[in-house]
Amino acid sequence: MSEAKTPTPTPPGDTYKGWVFKWTNYIKGYQRRWFVLSNGLLSYYRTQAEMGHTCRGTINLATATITVDDACNFVISNGGAQTYHLKASCEVERQRWITALELAKAKAVRMQAESDDSGDDFPSSSPRITQGGGSQNSEVQSALRTLSNKVEDLSTCNDLISKHGSALQRSLAELDGLRLTGEAGDKIRQVTERATLFRITSNAMINACRDFLTLAQTHSKRWQKALQAEREQRVRLEETLEQLAKQHNHLERAFRGAAQANASPDNKGAAGPGKGEASDEDDDNEFFDAMEEAPEFITVPADPQFHKRSSSNISGLNSELCADDQSLNEEPLAMNQESPSQELVPLKKRRTRIPDKPNYSLNLWSIMKNCIGKELSKIPMPVNFNEPISMLQRLSEDLEYHELLDKAAKCQNSLEQMCYVAAFAVSAYSTTVYRTGKPFNPLLGETYELDRKRESGYRSLCEQVSHHPPAAAHHAISDRGWTLRQEITVASKFRGKYLSIMPLGTIHAVFEKSNNHYTWKKVNTTVHNIIVGKLWIDQSGEIDVVNHTTGDRCHLKFAPYSYFSRDVARKVTGVVMDKDGKAHYVLSGTWDEKMEFSKVMQSSRGGENGTEGKQKTVYQTLKARELWRRNPLPDGAETMYYFTALALTLNEPEEGVAPTDSRRRPDQRLMEEGRWDEANAEKQRLEEKQRTARREREREAASQRTSSQSEEAVDEDSVTDPSLKGK
Repeated sequence: MSEAKTPTPTPPGDTYKGWVFKWTNYIKGYQRRWFVLSNGLLSYYRTQAEMGHTCRGTINLATATITVDDACNFVISNGGAQTYHLKASCEVERQRWITALELAKAKAVRMQAESDDSGDDFPSSSPRITQGGGSQNSEVQSALRTLSNKVEDLSTCNDLISKHGSALQRSLAELDGLRLTGEAGDKIRQVTERATLFRITSNAMINACRDFLTLAQTHSKRWQKALQAEREQRVRLEETLEQLAKQHNHLERAFRGAAQANASPDNKGAAGPGKGEASDEDDDNEFFDAMEEAPEFITVPADPQFHKRSSSNISGLNSELCADDQSLNEEPLAMNQESPSQELVPLKKRRTRIPDKPNYSLNLWSIMKNCIGKELSKIPMPVNFNEPISMLQRLSEDLEYHELLDKAAKCQNSLEQMCYVAAFAVSAYSTTVYRTGKPFNPLLGETYELDRKRESGYRSLCEQVSHHPPAAAHHAISDRGWTLRQEITVASKFRGKYLSIMPLGTIHAVFEKSNNHYTWKKVNTTVHNIIVGKLWIDQSGEIDVVNHTTGDRCHLKFAPYSYFSRDVARKVTGVVMDKDGKAHYVLSGTWDEKMEFSKVMQSSRGGENGTEGKQKTVYQTLKARELWRRNPLPDGAETMYYFTALALTLNEPEEGVAPTDSRRRPDQRLMEEGRWDEANAEKQRLEEKQRTARREREREAASQRTSSQSEEAVDEDSVTDPSLKGK
């Protein structure tokens, strides 16, 4: 292999060029390419003529790794995206490239680190020096960086010399140990090559040393002047600080003496005007000293004058929020005072753990490949894809953040109440972020009762009212002034790569005190990576929360996840408007973490004449405040199906529940206990029993329709018989 240029290793920053064989594919193998190493970048071309217009590839050495395969081969890779398998004509040529590449990589890494730290080095010193001193300091810093680079080059070369020197010593030792055999020629040739490598590396270090010495001689006088100026400036600063310390000490002693003189008891109480004025001055001084903490109190939102000066009436929401929180905290105390006998009955201690989820493996594709396009409720699924609660219990989890409705029931303003209701609608999805398991399909007539009157003041009841299509009814009532009800039907489709779940039905919330009636629907849920990859859940769509009493409306938008979006994941935005369409509050946050609200002070829209096109409405709002935040998961939740604290108690056995309660389902109980094989068998038995009962009901309904149709036909014949017309 020939080269147009055979340079010796040079200091980093200089260009290194040459022909190297590069691996292309298994058909063509290694092909000859022209490589150029410059400024930490290694580029290659098919020919030297292509350097002006076509680059076949470039790799940044700052993030690359350089490895040696054998005598002539070496590999350059930046972590998988780019990998060059190269081969030199001989070991000496390969070592020249390795030396040049390592030096270039060392410099590229230093340059990258300096560029990251450059913003922190200069601004801290520039404000304290004059213009002339700033240019001088910049020149010194530049020279120091250059010297530092040269020292690093010397260090790199020193390491290479040590490595090659050790290899040369080993070869010489082997040569000395040889007796005249057939291997003598090979060993002598190897020693010669290693001596050549050592000479090349030594030359590189000598060149680096020469450059370092030249640079040091050029800048030595400037460094001495700069260091002397810095030393003199430091001395002046020390003298100034010493003078300031003396003045401060003198003022402090004078102040203490005046304070002791004024604080002495019965010190000529009927003193003249001079003494009285001095006392007033001391009082004023004490007042102004206390003013250092005054700003902390001036910014308290409770000050009504502060809100008047800001030309807005926002104190209502803040004061009501504080009042609500206080009333919620004081309410249990009031209840206990009214009925002291309740204190003797302790609250039931709920469980905080369930058995850990077993680690069973199952091939999902073997089950799902024949189910594409079918209704999910008609697919026989093993419990491996379930979680040990039913769909009715999952509906009851919507009350995880019932305190939002408790606060909404205390609001005087319907628009503020709308903020809490909208946050409650969003909070229902926070329990699903890690919950990729499918809840059990309830049996027809199955119920679930959640009684939390003593702990939280509400009671909830769910029932499966239809089997095909599956439909459930949910009703919850609270002693704190609200009622929640919903009827829901879930339509689901398996699309091959993802599972789409479309909830159908309306949720109603009614508040007794204000008689406000709110309704909204649920958004679609998508389970991704059904076949390959890790399962993850996304919520997308839009929700309109409507107050049918006042006409207020809140439009919530759940942004779908996108790989190319710059917004935060799981983002939710919304605007609370009155019946006239005027915006009063802006809601923002994520459905898995928190929601915040901001009061709208002013809004502006695009031009109505169409010249400006479609423009987004701009809301000028006050500082956002937190409306809701997700509770942390219990310890060890990843081994307990990622259940929340409430979900862990939903399937806890309780006395006095109905025979149709979900807690009594044997397959669900067996799965919770980790007996999945028995749970699968029991699940199949229950589903087959339900299908048999359904077929029996359909036969009875068909026979009833047939008998009724035959009776109607007899009645028609009796009326239309000609023989009966004359009678």
